[in-house]
Amino acid sequence: MITAAARNIEPLVASRGQMPSGIRAIGGFAADCLAMELETWPKPGLVSHVDNGSHVDMDAGTFRRSAAAIMPYLQSLAEAGALGCGMGVLRVIGLEAERAMLEATSGVNTHRGAIFGLGLLCAAAGARAGGLVDPARPLGDVVARLWGASILQGPVLLHSHGSVARRRFRAGGARIEAASGFPSVYRIGLPALRRTMPATPEDAEAARVEACFALIASVEDTNLLHRGGLEGLRFARRAARRFIDAGGVRAPGWRVSARWVHESFVARRLSPGGSADLLAMSLFVDAHDAPRS
Repeated sequence: MITAAARNIEPLVASRGQMPSGIRAIGGFAADCLAMELETWPKPGLVSHVDNGSHVDMDAGTFRRSAAAIMPYLQSLAEAGALGCGMGVLRVIGLEAERAMLEATSGVNTHRGAIFGLGLLCAAAGARAGGLVDPARPLGDVVARLWGASILQGPVLLHSHGSVARRRFRAGGARIEAASGFPSVYRIGLPALRRTMPATPEDAEAARVEACFALIASVEDTNLLHRGGLEGLRFARRAARRFIDAGGVRAPGWRVSARWVHESFVARRLSPGGSADLLAMSLFVDAHDAPRS
């Protein structure tokens, strides 16, 4: 049986060749942001090009295969946004992206959170580039305006790690974050990037590390709740906050300090996957939303 949402993808495919060049580049850049997140180290407990962090079932190669597999779907989400598609169509594309991810990784969940959050931002970028909303409107506002209500009303994955943690600890999670216009991106990740970049002009990785730590220090990360419970979340936040308060990447020998925090997460099997997704989203938004004066 072909659903109405699936049928609505047909005009998207038919119009692909007519999309402006600015829209056609969105998915590829989103995948580049996932690559930049991967190429960031030290990044507490997370997989990078240096090591596997707290994970035994995935490595950098797994993430690279995953990003390549989902890139066409991120592009489809941008094109769907440009055509004014509703959340039903976006969900269909997102589910197809998840299937491609799992096939590329032999069943490992590498980018489910990024497919959701970064995918919505791709759709918002498409809607804005397609002239459907005010070109000065931030992407997070576009997501909240066009799809916020549908995000909150949509189906819930009852057995996902994030859903279990949300129910157990009454955490907000990715759906609230997205429906609210990604406040963690705009209030934490993006300011940390833009605050740090002028101080480290020849070291783009340093700004990404700073943003990652800033997010871990503040976000109610359901991945941390799943792996470490409330105590694990509190430990992670304290450790990241101490690093930031000590000067972050501006402090002498900051890489040694950041590596120590990373190793302390690995020893406790903590992995702030939600913060990693938000870092990739912050990089995407930084390139698409002009700084406000």
